[in-house]
Amino acid sequence: MAAAAAMSTIPRTPAVTAASLPPAAGSRSSCGGVVGVRVPNLHRQRFPRPRSSAPWASSRSSIRILIIILRARSVSPRSGLNRFVESFDKFDVQGIVMEEAILILGVDEELKELQRRMKQIQCFLHDAEQRRIEEEAVNNWLGELKNAIYDADDIIDMAKFEGSKLLANHSSPSPLPIKYISCCNLSVTSCVRNVWTHRKIALQIRRVNYNLQRISIDKTFLALENVKATYRVLAPSKRHTSHLVEPNLVGKEIKYATSRLVEMILTHREEKAFKVAIVGTGGVGKTTLAQNIYNDQRVKGNFSKHAWICVSQEYSEVNLLKELLRNMGVHERQGETVGELQSKLASTIKDESLFVVLDDVWQSEVWTNVVRTPFHDAAKATILVTARDELVVRRVGAEHLHRVEMMSTDVGWELLWKSMNIKEEKEVETLQHIGTKIVSKCGGLPLAIKVIASVLATKEKTKNTWEKVVESSAWSMSKLPAELRGALYLSYDDLPHNLKQCFLYCALYVEGQMMHRADLVRFWVAEGFVEEQEGQLLEDTAEEYYHELICRHLLEPDPFYFDHYRCKMHDLLRYLAQHLSREECYFDQLPLEPTTWSKLRRISIVNKTDMLSSVVEKGHCRVRTLMFCMSPNIDSDVFMRFPHLRVLDLTGSIVQRIPDSINSLIHLRLLDLDATDISCLPDSIGSLTNLQILNLQRCYALHDLPMAITKLCSLRCLGLDDTPINQVPRGINKLSLLNDLQGFPVGHSYVNTRKQDGWNLEELGHLSEMKRLGMIRLENAMPCGTSSLLDKKHLKFLNLRCTTHTKESYTMEDITNIENVFDELKPPCNLEDLSIAGSFGQRYPTWLGADLSSLKILRLIDCASWAHLPAVGQLPNLKCLKIMGASAVTKIGPEFLCDKTATPRFLGTIAFPKLEWLVISDMPNWEEWSFTEEVVGASDGKSCTENNKMVLQVMPLLQKLELGDCPKLRALPQQLAQATSLKWLHIERAQALKVVEDLTFLSDSLLLSKCEGLERLSNLPQVRTLYVSECPALRWAQKLDCVQQLWLSKDLQMEFPLWLSLLKQRYQQLHGEELDLYTW
Repeated sequence: MAAAAAMSTIPRTPAVTAASLPPAAGSRSSCGGVVGVRVPNLHRQRFPRPRSSAPWASSRSSIRILIIILRARSVSPRSGLNRFVESFDKFDVQGIVMEEAILILGVDEELKELQRRMKQIQCFLHDAEQRRIEEEAVNNWLGELKNAIYDADDIIDMAKFEGSKLLANHSSPSPLPIKYISCCNLSVTSCVRNVWTHRKIALQIRRVNYNLQRISIDKTFLALENVKATYRVLAPSKRHTSHLVEPNLVGKEIKYATSRLVEMILTHREEKAFKVAIVGTGGVGKTTLAQNIYNDQRVKGNFSKHAWICVSQEYSEVNLLKELLRNMGVHERQGETVGELQSKLASTIKDESLFVVLDDVWQSEVWTNVVRTPFHDAAKATILVTARDELVVRRVGAEHLHRVEMMSTDVGWELLWKSMNIKEEKEVETLQHIGTKIVSKCGGLPLAIKVIASVLATKEKTKNTWEKVVESSAWSMSKLPAELRGALYLSYDDLPHNLKQCFLYCALYVEGQMMHRADLVRFWVAEGFVEEQEGQLLEDTAEEYYHELICRHLLEPDPFYFDHYRCKMHDLLRYLAQHLSREECYFDQLPLEPTTWSKLRRISIVNKTDMLSSVVEKGHCRVRTLMFCMSPNIDSDVFMRFPHLRVLDLTGSIVQRIPDSINSLIHLRLLDLDATDISCLPDSIGSLTNLQILNLQRCYALHDLPMAITKLCSLRCLGLDDTPINQVPRGINKLSLLNDLQGFPVGHSYVNTRKQDGWNLEELGHLSEMKRLGMIRLENAMPCGTSSLLDKKHLKFLNLRCTTHTKESYTMEDITNIENVFDELKPPCNLEDLSIAGSFGQRYPTWLGADLSSLKILRLIDCASWAHLPAVGQLPNLKCLKIMGASAVTKIGPEFLCDKTATPRFLGTIAFPKLEWLVISDMPNWEEWSFTEEVVGASDGKSCTENNKMVLQVMPLLQKLELGDCPKLRALPQQLAQATSLKWLHIERAQALKVVEDLTFLSDSLLLSKCEGLERLSNLPQVRTLYVSECPALRWAQKLDCVQQLWLSKDLQMEFPLWLSLLKQRYQQLHGEELDLYTW
């Protein structure tokens, strides 16, 4: 499922990622779990005669009790066996047994027994989960219990489905109580068929009851101990960190190794094929070291092409070559062979200098059979290989081998307490003895130290508490593979039940693949892993789970994206997840064991159509999740052979039609058709009353949504982004649970027809659960006189788009209309992420200002007619601001900081108090930039307003400033010198800019490109890296005493201007060595 790209486009080294699936111990349960009465012969069991004379009453009542129990289950959606037990225990069983349906079915005593027995089982589940690794009998018992709960879940879905059909058949409401409703409105055939169906469901309930009873008296269960599990989550304040925070690197070893290997690579950069290898055990830091080298600016500057490829143990030659091409900006076609891709790669890198990282190589054939031949066409190539096995890299032919050793005890202890964010020196000293003992138990492995630190962070910081961790049995589990024992398993075992399932589910992703937060959240919700919290959307709770796993170092966020937008998983943690879920989950990299066929619940297959056929042939029809992505030539009917599916993901696969028989997948919660070739959806899709997520993004052949979409009463997410929908059904407002709607097409004026070219704004009114909303074609909207969004208390993400260039010129009526439409789209104050694109009004919306107190990210794109920018400087939580294409803006002044009508409470405050990243680009008429109206006589270095009431500090947390395509901008504002956290300043195509000076806090890099009018650089005392390209007027560069690396375009190196000579001379005087000069 492709999530929308976050703001950053900075390339991020793809690190080892992984994934595995949940041992369905926490699968969603239901009433079908009734235990108690022994049923000696289920097939001969007779039902009591109904008290009502109506033959319909029995079957109708059976449906009613099933739906009642379903409501009991919905108190706390399926998120583990314990969660099921708790939810049923809280339900009013006495109220249920008084229902006639219970009396008719004769299961009132069974329900009471279910409550008692499930409460009894709950007390022993924690002990069972801890012992399942070492004791096969316990593991088998848990497996049987999970199967029974799965069966119960299926029965409830079937009952709900059949019940909804029954209610639909009674078109006219009856004043009679339910027990008196007969089948007189139905045909005899229909009545008999439904009675038989519902009798069969009741029989299945008793079968599950019988299985649970048998499981509960098993001798394995009787041998378990009553152990209460205790869990604690990490403090919420630790969960959300800045996207620009760099990971802590402790010890001098990695810094020394990085420097030494970079120097070696640069020394041999002219060679045809120079190979360097990094070897070491899993989790020791090979990938971290390789990332440091890959991201080193000297390496970036000395090679014209760069690529990072995570190879993994079971790699696909086709996928590996495609990824190499994508790294180099070349897009492949579907169906290309290995030979064709190798030829394309060879022509791409011909006569280029190449630096490639092959991460996590297990077999030397990846070099000899796949990439060696095309790499031969590069003029120069350096290949960095990471591997666990030294023999593999020697077969590759590495000229130099660097071994990463385990951390010393002192360095490991430093990593431990820093990972726990312990700041008190006294605490560090008090815990050092027991802490070093834990580090020793981790064997000096950095990954193990980090995950055990997350376990310790949930406990009291006392010697006794930490001693219990040292004494845990997790360190000595003999049945686990050696590399998974101890800290890694302990970090998993310390998780609450629902988080265990979410962690294991990540193993379904291919190794090396980035996982997007939005996708994981949807999968977890669809699988029922998320516990319902009062007043909170399931998706919000799932996001908390996501951040908790990051806090525990079980997922690693990509630091170049805001709010942990995507993440990866270390290969060892993925191995752990795969091992723990191996009986229920199949990954196409692993062999399919015949003994596991009947137990499979989840399957992940990428690019291998034949694997699915083999699974189907074996009759694996109890599968609940099927991820079948990027695969060619799928027979869409094959999915009908998986009637128990909850999740079906076909992202990027060649699927051209969805068959009418899709309606047989009555359990389906998630259907992902992102980037497929479908051109229509069948009307039968409306029968999927359990469907919660339907993703139709990037379906370029799809233009029409069927009327049946409005029947999907459980739908929570509908993705239409980048799909050219031009016909939609009326009635989107019927989908009252919808909280994520991307690509909402706004239509023209409406007539009373079933189909229309888009929805109107009024249809948003009843969608009160909305959290993410993306609207397109807003130029078609008409003001409706009311605010469509203000009452949506869950709304966090809003994207408002007009189609660009729909007219050469707009009338005043058009302009007034769009301004009024935007004014009516006022969001609630809890909005966190806002994008406005293509607005052709002459002003910004009246609500865009300080009232959006929760806003973190703001994008204003192609609002070409806005004469002024909105006053957003007083947004207290704004972290990222991106302004592009504001063509009418000529000046940015104090009005940008706060409204001129601001009340005195705004005076004396900080402007942009939390802003970290500012991007301003494509501003062809912007000439002047100043934050305040200067007052003559201000002598304290701070700027004052003309009324002298406000002393303003500007952007104290700004770290990155990017300016691009601003040809008339004459100067940077003096107040930018107050940006005390500024690290990166990038300016491109600012032809009128003459001076960059007095930025005394700029501490990392300054990039200047195509600034033809730039004459002087001065007083930039902390800049360490300077990039200059196509700045022919530059004559003076002084007070840059900390510059360590200078990157120049070839033309400047050829000219060797005076300022460059003076800069090199000054560096020689200060440091006694030559300034490093690189070609950019």
